[in-house]
Amino acid sequence: MEYRFRLAKRMLFNKRGSLIGAVLAVTIGILVIHVNFVIFQGLFDAIVRDISNYRNGNVLVTDEKDYITKSDKALVNWFERIPYVEAATPRLSSTADINMTKFGVLHEKTRVPIVGVDPLRDIRASTVHETVSDGEYVFSRNSIVLGSNVAKDLGGAEVGDSLKLMIVDRYGQDQFKRFVVTGIAKSPGGQGFDYSAVIHIDTLRDLMNRKGDTGSIIVKLNDPSKAIEVKNFFLTSFPNDDFIAETIEESAEQQLAGFRSGIAMINLIGYFGMMSSAFAIVTIQMMLVNGKTREIGVMRSIGATRKDILIIFIFQGMIIGAIGAGVGTAAGLGYTFYAKETKMSFNNSLPLEVTYNWEKVIQTAVLSFILAIVASLYPSYRATKLLPVEAMRNV
Repeated sequence: MEYRFRLAKRMLFNKRGSLIGAVLAVTIGILVIHVNFVIFQGLFDAIVRDISNYRNGNVLVTDEKDYITKSDKALVNWFERIPYVEAATPRLSSTADINMTKFGVLHEKTRVPIVGVDPLRDIRASTVHETVSDGEYVFSRNSIVLGSNVAKDLGGAEVGDSLKLMIVDRYGQDQFKRFVVTGIAKSPGGQGFDYSAVIHIDTLRDLMNRKGDTGSIIVKLNDPSKAIEVKNFFLTSFPNDDFIAETIEESAEQQLAGFRSGIAMINLIGYFGMMSSAFAIVTIQMMLVNGKTREIGVMRSIGATRKDILIIFIFQGMIIGAIGAGVGTAAGLGYTFYAKETKMSFNNSLPLEVTYNWEKVIQTAVLSFILAIVASLYPSYRATKLLPVEAMRNV
């Protein structure tokens, strides 16, 4: 068996151009899969990361009746006694009409999403405050942070501008209040509050006539893998309430479902690309068989069996597969490392959340190796069909 391998290696390396071509075919197939994974899975994970950091936390608590009436401070303190919980904070949401006069021109924007936050707790449980690119986060009852797109629609609102906000309260009455813009928020990819406005939660409660009510509690964990455990513990601790507790995968399911289908499609295209590299190997192996007709004839004439010829060319497929899988995997990991270290993004979009999925890395390398062997079967079979006399005559 060893002499067959050495002979296969010698025959293959004597045709270095063909070897390089076959290895490149495998390498490119693997690299395409790695690049697709880094970009599309990285984008998916980045969206999950930002939804978790900005909006839903690792665990999101809501109520079946729209509003949580239990004391938000009591719930937050309950969560923060759990070792896995880093912080928790209440949120309340509504919509409002905003108008602002700038340089003598009245600008109006309707149905702007309004988020009420507890400023002291929110900066511990979310990273929305880090998206404030100009000014500072909400700090008083009459301060407002505008998303960058809202500020633009209001004629280019800036820090220090005054505006009037109108909200319809729970009784259908219009409630008005003036605010001072204290910050402008802008997040890469727009996953933050770029299309919303943020005010103090107590101010929003007053405007909505919902004293003590809370829309949701977002919970940030120091160990996100414990999300299901924390969720189940919470629900069993409050069995008589109508609470809904969801992990980030559950609370953002509608936003992520379509993206998952897109990733599956892109991965399928990548595997089809790998199959095309297998056809390239078939072609190159056939060229090797045709180029080694004389050698095959000599080997058959001195006693080599068809089995020997078959094994030699299968060994060649194994060599191509092993080198291609090694080079392709190394190139793919190199690209992954580059994307991770540079926090790759496109056109100032959100930075990709790049991870090393070793299971997928190994699976891709093994699959490419197997495909290289499978692709060598037909050329190997063709080589065994050459008769010694015909092989010598056709040279």
